[in-house]
Amino acid sequence: MDAFEFEVYPYKTLGRGMVELETLNSVVANGHNSAGAGTSAGEFPSQGMWRNAYELTYGLTDRVEAAAYLNLAQVRGHGLWYAGSKYRLRGQLFDEDTLPVNLGWYLELEWWKTPQFDDANLEVELKPIIEKDFGRLSLVANPLFEKVLSGVGHNQGFEFGYRNGAYYRWLRYLSPGVEFYGGVGLLDDPDPIQQQQHYIFPVLWGELPNGIEYNIGPGFGLTPNSDHVVVKFNIELEKYLGALFGPSSDNSWFF
Repeated sequence: MDAFEFEVYPYKTLGRGMVELETLNSVVANGHNSAGAGTSAGEFPSQGMWRNAYELTYGLTDRVEAAAYLNLAQVRGHGLWYAGSKYRLRGQLFDEDTLPVNLGWYLELEWWKTPQFDDANLEVELKPIIEKDFGRLSLVANPLFEKVLSGVGHNQGFEFGYRNGAYYRWLRYLSPGVEFYGGVGLLDDPDPIQQQQHYIFPVLWGELPNGIEYNIGPGFGLTPNSDHVVVKFNIELEKYLGALFGPSSDNSWFF
């Protein structure tokens, strides 16, 4: 499970020529004091760890976007570390409301350059995006399939996890939601439930002036191997580059 990115992806993508800068932040307020448990990163324990991911996204077309990430971690007693980089493409399969549910796709390469955080040097992540709106309520599912391409575990199959959310559009600047994150291990050899990680995050989200959006909330671990409490705070700024690609399109309302 990627603890650097507590984020559920909606069906809608950035419009063509749009740029989005986002910072994904989390801290383990109540975790584990030994490596190998909870969201522990490699040889470091999870307790007190701060994670910061910086994401730059660009709308290639009205239906496809590309992004790059920089992951940093503040480890208790060890200072600030570079933890890896990621690159992804995300898109819409069909026009909105063409099908009973809106479908999208997500392809990501994770490059972990710091072995203290992950023994897998290169991983690929595939993620369908499924969204359905019921008036003001939106349900979003991100089942994910991850495969190690280089490093420890490259001879194993795909791992399975999920990032799901339910959001209610109450006010533009303040709305409630709930998100679910977890991983079960390998598809053909799942971990025992005690060793799996599953979390529930009640969140508040909304859009502030000047195109700033936020998503904040505490996450509570649901299994013994999960961290007990993880707090996340995500902020994004979306801007249009100019008239080069035509009129701008504001088509993102949560993240």
